[in-house]
Amino acid sequence: MPSFDEVLKEAGEFGRFQKRVFFLLSQTGITFSSLFASVVFLGQAPDNFWCRIPGAAELSERCGWTLEEERNFTVLPLHLGNKSVSGECERLDVTWDTSVSCTSPLARHGNHSTGNLPLATCHDNWVYEQPHSSVVSEYDLVCANAWMLDLSQAILNLGFLAGAFILGYAADRYGRILIYLLSCLGVGICGIIVAFSPNFTVFLIFRFLQGMFGKGTWMTCYVLVTEIVGSDQRIVGIVIQIFFTLGIIILPGIAYLIPTWQGIQLAISLPNFLFLLYYWVVPESPRWLLTRKKGEKALKIMHDIAKHNGKFLSPHYSEITISNEEVSNPSFLDLVRTPQMRRNTLILMYAWFTSALIYQGLVMRLGIIGGNLYLDFFISGAVELPAAFLIIVTIDRIGRRLPFAMSNIVTSIACLITAFLPEDIPWLKTTVATLGRLSITIAFEVVYLVNSELYPTTLRNFGVSLCSSLCDLGGIIAPFLLFRLAAIWLELPLIIFSILAAVCGILVLLLPETKGISLPETVEDVEQLPSHFGKCGKKRKHRDTNSYI
Repeated sequence: MPSFDEVLKEAGEFGRFQKRVFFLLSQTGITFSSLFASVVFLGQAPDNFWCRIPGAAELSERCGWTLEEERNFTVLPLHLGNKSVSGECERLDVTWDTSVSCTSPLARHGNHSTGNLPLATCHDNWVYEQPHSSVVSEYDLVCANAWMLDLSQAILNLGFLAGAFILGYAADRYGRILIYLLSCLGVGICGIIVAFSPNFTVFLIFRFLQGMFGKGTWMTCYVLVTEIVGSDQRIVGIVIQIFFTLGIIILPGIAYLIPTWQGIQLAISLPNFLFLLYYWVVPESPRWLLTRKKGEKALKIMHDIAKHNGKFLSPHYSEITISNEEVSNPSFLDLVRTPQMRRNTLILMYAWFTSALIYQGLVMRLGIIGGNLYLDFFISGAVELPAAFLIIVTIDRIGRRLPFAMSNIVTSIACLITAFLPEDIPWLKTTVATLGRLSITIAFEVVYLVNSELYPTTLRNFGVSLCSSLCDLGGIIAPFLLFRLAAIWLELPLIIFSILAAVCGILVLLLPETKGISLPETVEDVEQLPSHFGKCGKKRKHRDTNSYI
């Protein structure tokens, strides 16, 4: 009875069929990354807004004022009286009624200078020159409500976390392609509802759901690709990350061409409906079918793969076996019961958390530092592309551990230098910040690979799923840390990022080097991996390693 890997080798490990499926599913990376980073453009701070005095709307209509004239009557006197008051979060504590003069609405307060007029904190009734340009102006996420923008991104990442567990479990139970298609449908529908949400509460609810389904599309497409393709998963995972980067590069172009946040939201959501067409061209994972005792369906799909690849399976194949089986109901205790496993798990969890927090923090930081947001975002995305090629060139020559550590250390140094560079040399500040973005991208992509290589076959999928959940936790914290600390000092988040990355760079040196080492099959194999700077062990054997994100 042949194994699945033997049948796949005969049908073609990376033939025309797999290349087509690989290319189609990789497009998911573009839509997922657009959703992941969309807050930078959906939540742009409005250029000009002010707090409207009670009764000003009625008076403006009666007097025929333009918005500029109303702003001059409302804000200019306030600014003249106290230059530190902008009129955005405070207003004159007066009320305009029908008795107020159109030419001099403050004349009735003539016995007071404008500097002595009482002020009131603005809680609502803001006026924006471009009211629908971003969610900030749409739902009044300014002044005391500014933290709600942080909340919206945290809610999205909470959706990612929920999707990893709920839809990850569903994909194991009900099938990869079914959950992928349902997730694509969910992203599209929730994206439309988000765009037309009548209030901020509805916006948050469906942004959470869109994040949950979005993680479902990204996770299941990755698993489908790695289970159908028999070639080196390392290359497969890295190329999928390249499509993720392409989404980051395309996003500023979409935002530049579409002036409203609703239009941007629809542009990144509607393409998910096109993925429903994959129902007719992407099959269920034959590996998954075998784990569910559906060997006949799996064999039929393998015959189709062989046919498309111009090959034929042996006619005596009637059943297929699969070698790698997971431990039933693994738990967190299985990952920390022994010393080496415990150390690996805790370091990897911290590495996932740090990589996600810094990466997302640097992406969102582009929205608050000024400059040309669209160009800066495009450049920062384009610089991620060399990361994949640097990884391919280095990890099989000098190993995993050193590039993993160095990328974190370079990120730490770059963030620290950027924080203290003066604003009058923007080209140097941008260059160093770009180096930090490249380095954290390398760290983020290496942790995908290293995580799957440091767990035994029986715990590999569970271990990667659990550790990578810290990625979403980092994403939940990132917006609060970035925006709230930046309100104190714009560069303060970079100091925190620098410390976190430096600690990570030191910790990953404590992980075993997996270059040239056979993949561990049991916990005992993990415990025998060469620790720290020990010699390499036995030569790598090519085995199946299905890693889940």
